[in-house]
Amino acid sequence: MTEDRSLKSMQVEVDAYIQQFKAGYFSPLSQMARLTEEVGELAREVNHYYGEKPKKTTEAEKTVAEELGDVLFVTMIMANSLSIDLTAVFEANMTKFNRRDRYRFARKDGQTGTDKTDEEQQS
Repeated sequence: MTEDRSLKSMQVEVDAYIQQFKAGYFSPLSQMARLTEEVGELAREVNHYYGEKPKKTTEAEKTVAEELGDVLFVTMIMANSLSIDLTAVFEANMTKFNRRDRYRFARKDGQTGTDKTDEEQQS
């Protein structure tokens, strides 16, 4: 798919997918277990591609991108079941990180935080 997608449109599509099944959304605890499982599979792929543990010849071919996609899908399922708007969460998190970690790492523009404005120092 080449069109730009929003988190909202993806959450709507995931909801439509889930709604076609009688079981619907599982409990948050079951979803957390599923998310943990998918993150473990992602970790395994990262280890195979970038770590010291190569895949066994008998293991199925998967990619880091495929596993990240599974994590995203399950995250959206969990967010939907808890009525969480991931776009709103993303916006709030970016505000938090941009404020909290603005000068945490060496910046390409050379700013160090010692040149903060009075408004920035108060936040």
